[in-house]
Amino acid sequence: MTSPATDAPRTLHKTITSHKGAVNVVRYAKGNAKYALSGGRDRLIKLWNRETAMDIKTYSGHGYEVLCIDVAHDNSKFASCGGDRVAYVWDVTSGETIRRFHGHAGRINVVALNSDASVVASGSYDSTVRLWDLRSQSRQAIQTLDDARDSIMSIHVGPTEIITGSVDGYVRSYDIRKGQLNSDLIGFPVSSIQPMEDSLSLLIGTLDSTIRLMDRANGTMLNSFKGHVNKDYSIKSCFGYGQASIICGDEEGQIWAWDLLTATPLGNQPPPKVHEKVITWIEHHPTNSGDMLTASADGTVKIWRS
Repeated sequence: MTSPATDAPRTLHKTITSHKGAVNVVRYAKGNAKYALSGGRDRLIKLWNRETAMDIKTYSGHGYEVLCIDVAHDNSKFASCGGDRVAYVWDVTSGETIRRFHGHAGRINVVALNSDASVVASGSYDSTVRLWDLRSQSRQAIQTLDDARDSIMSIHVGPTEIITGSVDGYVRSYDIRKGQLNSDLIGFPVSSIQPMEDSLSLLIGTLDSTIRLMDRANGTMLNSFKGHVNKDYSIKSCFGYGQASIICGDEEGQIWAWDLLTATPLGNQPPPKVHEKVITWIEHHPTNSGDMLTASADGTVKIWRS
């Protein structure tokens, strides 16, 4: 561990109320992450300054609610998806869509860009993951992964692999170079996956109110984290600062944090209710300690500091 486990940031810095209706996703920009993007039921994506909470730009084009956003490594573009079965790629500066990829038969729950933003992966209610080449003018997917038997809820695109989490209870890892698929049965609908930086273990959130840390080499469970309520909604969990802790929102509007090694809850128990409805997304700043974002079905995004 690069640092001892510390509790999640719990001092409210700013509240953003510019969305109308539930906010489904909030993402830091890359690098020093001075800005952030949020998307929600109002079909809009908003770019804002996370220090002042002031809106900078609004991106409109989705016909249905926005469910996921992923920002490119250089902050020049981002991908988004939602209820309209289309994966969008946007130019940050102009506010225009660069590409729109059609092909899914149901809403798209998740999008993920690769490290150089040349490929975008989209995962859908139609149980497939489709890969789209941003360097090609073709509108056809370059590959379709159709092994899942239910909705795709989470995707991670690594240098040589793609990891997916599905409602069918499986985490699937596709080795792109070898053309191999490794499937791990978790046994409950998978709503969130995130590998550790060393890629040796994987954080998996499931709809049995449990987060599991799994050893990727042999599929054994290294630790499990409980106390939060997560049975009905897709809720994003994440690593805390230095990957020494686990942080998750829940359906009661509470923020939970645990020590990664001991699974001991951090902070007051139970934690205070900080959103009026389910916390849909939580994200810790990539480099700063004590800096975190939450999005909620109560229509707000909150910026937290230690």
